[in-house]
This record gives sequence, structure tokens and C-alpha cells, in this order.
Amino acid sequence: MKQNKYDDLNFFSAYKKMPRSINGLEGAGEWHVFKSLLPELRNKSVLDLGCGFGWYCRFAREQQASSVVGVDLSEKMLQKARELTDDPAISYIQMPIEDIVFSDSQFDTVISSLAFHYIESFQVICNKVHHCLKPGGTFIFSVEHPIFTSRNEQDWYLDDQGNHLHWPVDHYQSEGVRDTTFLTENVIKYHRTISTYINDLIGAGFALKAIKEPMPSDEMLKNDSVMKDEIRRPMFMIIAADKLCYSNNICS
Repeated sequence: MKQNKYDDLNFFSAYKKMPRSINGLEGAGEWHVFKSLLPELRNKSVLDLGCGFGWYCRFAREQQASSVVGVDLSEKMLQKARELTDDPAISYIQMPIEDIVFSDSQFDTVISSLAFHYIESFQVICNKVHHCLKPGGTFIFSVEHPIFTSRNEQDWYLDDQGNHLHWPVDHYQSEGVRDTTFLTENVIKYHRTISTYINDLIGAGFALKAIKEPMPSDEMLKNDSVMKDEIRRPMFMIIAADKLCYSNNICS
């Protein structure tokens, strides 16, 4: 299933009001961790899968990446990305992530932010990224944490006064479709375990560099009272991996 909720008018209108949509990368609670894992981007070719408004694409160019390609299924997201972008070294392509076809070893770095939990097969993505990534290149992505995606009801248990009691985890080992609510109803996500993310990467030929379960920055916790409960359970997971160079792991 190739879901395109972002071209739904009600969903897109709600998404535009989110802090990360208004403030860009600095409005994303996981950005400070994602940023710390990025490799040197100067003179590198970068692919952003699920690029949305193009925040990561423009950041890569600020870091002097030589070229950036952003891929997204949503026409509305790419329209906004193009409005915000005045840079011929950034190109945007409208297509499902699952359908990407790029040349062998075309990119130095492939990134993705909060997109893969909308895609049925992570294994397919790993194989496609491995193909288009140069030997020794880095693949770094964030997803909703499997603790967060395990249930259809992705929300806290509340007491009678509406206070957050705890975050329930259930059906963790049962991977597959989750019919959830995010901004609007009937949003399809795909739950998979942490081990599936890791083993799919290893099976495709990647070497793990880091796995992070980020908390909001101290500044964000200080200035946003809503964030105080985000330290009680991980909402996101970020993984960085390198494409193995050759069988002896030595790059020429």
C-alpha cells in the first residue's frame, strides 16, 4: 500500500500547523541527535527519502553538499518544498519511496526522516538504498520507535483526570499494519520490531554505526511543557549504518 495522506486537504492542513512544519529542523525534538550522526556532507551527493518540505535537503546544501535529491510521494509537500527552495543543486522528485530507481553507487549519503513506518517492506528499502549508495557511504534514518508503533492506539493510558499514567506496549512481536490516528483518523502505519530493522540492514550489506533513542533537547524540555512526558518512553529511533566497501571492508 502506497499511502498518500499528505495530499489529503484536512491532513495537510493539520500537518502545516505542527512545530516541525513551522520551525523546520529546530522544531523537531529528535533533530539534535540526528544531526550529530550525520557524516561530513561537503562535496557529497545526498538523497533524502520522504523529503517533505525539504528541510534536510536545504540543510545538506548549507553543509556544502554538491547535490541533493529529495523524493516524496506528496504533491503538496513537494510544492511547499519548491517554494522554500531557491537552489539549482537541489532537485525534487515525486514518487513513492518504494519505487526509487537510481544508478549503482550514485550517492554518498542517504537520509530519511520519519517515513519508513509508512512503508510495508523495510527490506526492499534497504536493498534499494544499498544499491544506490557508494561503498563506504552512510545511510541514516529516523522512524517512530517500535514501542510507539506496537499498538493501533498510539497513545497514553490516562487516569480519570486525563493525566498520563503510562505508555502501554502490546502485540510487539506481531509485525504489520497498524490502523492509527495521527492528526486525522485512518492513518496506516507499519509496525516492525527493533530486530527486524537491524537484521534487514545487516542482510542488505550494511554495518551498523549507531542506534539512538533520542529525547528532546534540554532547551526544548525547558521551553515546551508538552515535552516533559517524552522522556518517559522513546518516541523515535534513529539508526546510522555504512555500506560495506568490499568483502574485506576496505575502500579503495
